[in-house]
Amino acid sequence: MSDLLLARVRKLLAKAEDPACTSAEAEAFTAKATELIAKYGVDRALLAAQDPAIDPVGDRIVPLDAPYALDKAGLLAAVAVPLGCRVVRRTRDGVKVHLFGHDADLERVELLFTSLLVQAAHGLAAVRVPPHEHAAAFRRSWLAGFAHAIGARLSQAEKAAAAGAPGAELVLVRRLGLVDQRMAEAYPRLRTAGRRRLAGGGVEHGYAAGRAADLGGMSGLTS
Repeated sequence: MSDLLLARVRKLLAKAEDPACTSAEAEAFTAKATELIAKYGVDRALLAAQDPAIDPVGDRIVPLDAPYALDKAGLLAAVAVPLGCRVVRRTRDGVKVHLFGHDADLERVELLFTSLLVQAAHGLAAVRVPPHEHAAAFRRSWLAGFAHAIGARLSQAEKAAAAGAPGAELVLVRRLGLVDQRMAEAYPRLRTAGRRRLAGGGVEHGYAAGRAADLGGMSGLTS
């Protein structure tokens, strides 16, 4: 059943990425896809609670290209954290994000993030930068608003899915503990990065786009 749910999510994402998709259609796809991706995660977690070998903790490094690499990292974190993963941002040799999580959750993150990059690119291409705004600053703030909306929606969907499955909340807490342990082993001296300050005025526009985005590939953002 979980594989069928994931297949349905992929179909919804493909529809959302179609340039012919209207905003109303995207909103409809959003509600269903968000529900399905959360249910898939809970289903996999409950199965793994009986047999941990089927969904071990793993990790992967995601390189992020310009333009707006740091902003893409923020979007990736907004997707990954609600889905039960941990994120370490590395900037010494280009912007990269080291993800830690159970295999099923890493799969969910990759699927959603890839689609959301496409949708964000479409949104940035369509939005008009006000004449008094610096274009790059406006787009960075737009992406921040977009990521904030995505993170909030995913958190809500995950909580609702867990509440609807007896025993799921305790299972998810235990799973996250294993992920934290794996990250601590890889980064024993990890420190929290400072909060970024964005000057652009596109936050509200980006937040609205994030509320309408389909949470179900191609990647990249407009320059």
